[in-house]
Amino acid sequence: MQLAPFFPIFYRILKPTFPNCLWCGDPSSKMIALTFDDGPHPQYTPQLLKVLERYSVRASFFWLGACVNRSPGIAKQVCDRGHWIGLHGYDHQNFPMLSPTELQQSLEKTQAAIYNACALTPDKVRDVRPPNGLFTPTTLKLLNQWNYRPVMWSVVPEDWVRPGIPTVVQRILQQVCNGSLIVLHDGMCGGQDVTATTEILIPQLMEQGYQFVTVDTLWQELRGMGAMEVFFGDGLQK
Repeated sequence: MQLAPFFPIFYRILKPTFPNCLWCGDPSSKMIALTFDDGPHPQYTPQLLKVLERYSVRASFFWLGACVNRSPGIAKQVCDRGHWIGLHGYDHQNFPMLSPTELQQSLEKTQAAIYNACALTPDKVRDVRPPNGLFTPTTLKLLNQWNYRPVMWSVVPEDWVRPGIPTVVQRILQQVCNGSLIVLHDGMCGGQDVTATTEILIPQLMEQGYQFVTVDTLWQELRGMGAMEVFFGDGLQK
């Protein structure tokens, strides 16, 4: 069963219920964020980077620590090109299934892998997207306690089940709006199509006047609006 038709409903319910997560940017701004989960991948990520570079787009990547350890050179390429780096857990285990100690270790192991590959210190890699979008109030409380910033989504085209590139593009174009936070995948599931999808998507969204920014820029926008009361700090990745 494909869940794509339900994600907009989930978004409308979850966003006001959990306001201290990043679900989207400023609804009055044409800034949107392209984000990619489950990488880095030795084949799909380098192909994707070429498209992003061609259009001078900075994206945000939520990495699995195990994949960073397998492809540290690819991770460094992503970081060197100025893309934003976040955490997706070490090996894609659902956060609610982990004990607090296991969850903390999963995030810290991923930060260590990123540091070894990219020389980004843990205090610069604090954005966390839960695998499969699964979290509980306890998960969010722990992330806050450990000084992480939970990042969710507003547009989920379910590309990981590979419904076809035209379908993924159509879903995004139908749902995108000011401040959208779009989720795609450059990992084992969905990464086969991500380059072609992004190649079609970027120019069409640019024609509509959208500007691509990182999730950190969306956080800064919301702080500027006074919409967030937590997760301060510059968050800069240098």
